[in-house]
Amino acid sequence: MVGFGQAGGKIVDKFIEYDRRTGSEAVRSAVAVNTAKADLMGLEYVPEENQVLIGQSRVKGHGVGADNELGAEIAEEDIDEIQGAVDNVPIHDIDAFLIVAGMGGGTGSGGAPVLAKYLKRIYTEPVYGLGILPGRDEGGIYTLNAARSFQTFTREVDNLLVFDNDAWRESGESVGSGYDRINEEIVKRFGILFGAGEVERGDAVGESVVDSSEIINTLDTGGVSTVGYAAEEVDNPSGGLLSRFKSDGTDEVDSTHATNRITSLVRKAALGRLTLPCEIDSAERSLLVASGPPEYLNRKGVEKGRKWLENQTGSMEVRGGDYPVGGSQQVAGVVLLSGVSEVPRVEELQDVAIETQDNIDEIRQESEEKTTDLIKDDEDELDPLF
Repeated sequence: MVGFGQAGGKIVDKFIEYDRRTGSEAVRSAVAVNTAKADLMGLEYVPEENQVLIGQSRVKGHGVGADNELGAEIAEEDIDEIQGAVDNVPIHDIDAFLIVAGMGGGTGSGGAPVLAKYLKRIYTEPVYGLGILPGRDEGGIYTLNAARSFQTFTREVDNLLVFDNDAWRESGESVGSGYDRINEEIVKRFGILFGAGEVERGDAVGESVVDSSEIINTLDTGGVSTVGYAAEEVDNPSGGLLSRFKSDGTDEVDSTHATNRITSLVRKAALGRLTLPCEIDSAERSLLVASGPPEYLNRKGVEKGRKWLENQTGSMEVRGGDYPVGGSQQVAGVVLLSGVSEVPRVEELQDVAIETQDNIDEIRQESEEKTTDLIKDDEDELDPLF
């Protein structure tokens, strides 16, 4: 994982913390890249030797001030410094690169596509992006940055996974606590997806394991992807859907309940709040992962969920499997929808960006005219020397 810019660095930092907390070991190595020294100093889990400060000769470690064109230029100029950190990554041990960036700021939105293009030229492993869209209330310049970056980032990566902040912001929430909660939601969803299939010796092995090749095949559509998530607590011995006991009172999980729970969670994940809201029948391919204590997972539930997803998306390319997590208190369903095309937020983003660019051009034109007039007035007031 490479966190580019402030938002990207924070999210990658949280991914590492999640990895350690859950024992997932999905993140083989992590790098953080930034033009602002203070942002790098705030990271707790990315190793210091993998923290790369770029653009020192131009911005002196103070960031690019939401100027994503400058962010792209600096990334181009200092790509060798970034490569130096990537060289520490055990390439033989990874399945893919993931570049994480906020798309509204300057460093990440400008630099992440530059890095993606560079990595794809050098390595054979797929290069994915995880782009975070800014909220509507964050200002026109951030929307314009996001629209520009979205087009470029989508073109340069093998697939762009998107999280829309606007769909997750809660009213009355402070900016700081809002971003912390949203980052937790991002890591929870993508952490299960990326962790699927990462099994160590002695771990429980699923009945129908999802491994990295199936995730890669699902993301092979290119374009844009979104993820859905739903979870239920399992520690409830009092009965009902989450009962740990069979109807005859024995201390085993009722297989019918387990099957119904998984199919229910798949439906909730796909039809609930996606990381990027879209029409799910526009997805070219999809994948579902059922995660939780091994005794609560079964092949029948996954298969029923997969068939339901086939019917909803109209696609036969639906993969599915389970990801046992010993000691977990939840059963979760994660649905990856890849190659989605009907995305209202992206269309709106483009419209707002066009309007913002027009306003910027109009203001610039007025400014140039006023400057010209001012210079002319000054010239008229000057007495001729001869």
